[in-house]
Amino acid sequence: MASITIQEVCIPPHRLSGFEQDSKVAEHRSMQQLTGPRDVYADFNYYVDPQDGTLPEPLEVTKPSSFLDKPKDVRTLLVHDVRGEKDQYTLEKNGFQFCHHTCKEMDFLDDQQIESQYYPEVERLLKDVTGATRVHIWEHTIRREANNQKASPYTGIKSKRQQGPVRRVHIDQTQRSTHMMVQRHFPQDSERLLAGRVQIINVWRPIKPIFKDPLGVTDARSVPDGDLVPVRLIYPGNKEGETFTVKSSEGKGQEKHRWYYLYGQQPDEPLLFKCYDSKRGGNATRVPHSAFTNREEEHQDSRESIEVRCLVFHETE
Repeated sequence: MASITIQEVCIPPHRLSGFEQDSKVAEHRSMQQLTGPRDVYADFNYYVDPQDGTLPEPLEVTKPSSFLDKPKDVRTLLVHDVRGEKDQYTLEKNGFQFCHHTCKEMDFLDDQQIESQYYPEVERLLKDVTGATRVHIWEHTIRREANNQKASPYTGIKSKRQQGPVRRVHIDQTQRSTHMMVQRHFPQDSERLLAGRVQIINVWRPIKPIFKDPLGVTDARSVPDGDLVPVRLIYPGNKEGETFTVKSSEGKGQEKHRWYYLYGQQPDEPLLFKCYDSKRGGNATRVPHSAFTNREEEHQDSRESIEVRCLVFHETE
């Protein structure tokens, strides 16, 4: 029996209405039963481009309103489930990669235990996958909804690193902020390290199986540099960084951004994705990403995940 390619027959829901959309959703679900992967349509919040060349207002880390109170260009796009074909997607080609990796830490409730036990496991994973000579982890974030945030069993204190999912298309770092990060963490050795290959890679792991609010990632090749807009980040103590917000390509005569996720992602299926790579020459260098709502899974438990942000050095390249 010939296989069916979902993407070739699906029509974006925002171009349909009423009975047509209901019929298309029913057809989509029927094809999922035949093909296996759970491709879905989802809304992604892109940057609203003022079209006058002005840059976005800075984001202040201590003021959530500077992140949340922004206009959104909402686009309904197909998100392809890579279940059954994970091996086809790699850091070098696509900018993201799913791995099979177990870890000793299970609950991720105590920051000190995470740093002492989980960080070394992440470091070894990244060296094995990328061939890096050096890995420096500077922070982690636990994603739990506010009503589901938990305290450490050792201290009874809730970590300030617990936050909800981010539902806006973005990239955590730019070239400028990567150089600032290396100079901040390695002031005596930054010139030598920056002369070699430098990457920032996020290691994103479910704490429990994820069905609600999964993380979507783009194929880096489908996102042109012109869709990336730098935004200043203001930290306490007058420290500064920079991130990318992202414009949609739709309607510009360009290919749409291609989105992917892993349905029912398990704790032993961490996702690695690039925020920056200094190497140029046909390899993927950065991946816009965002949490998204899978409407069919809204009844599931709130998502719990941990992401670890890593400076990755290849000192011989």
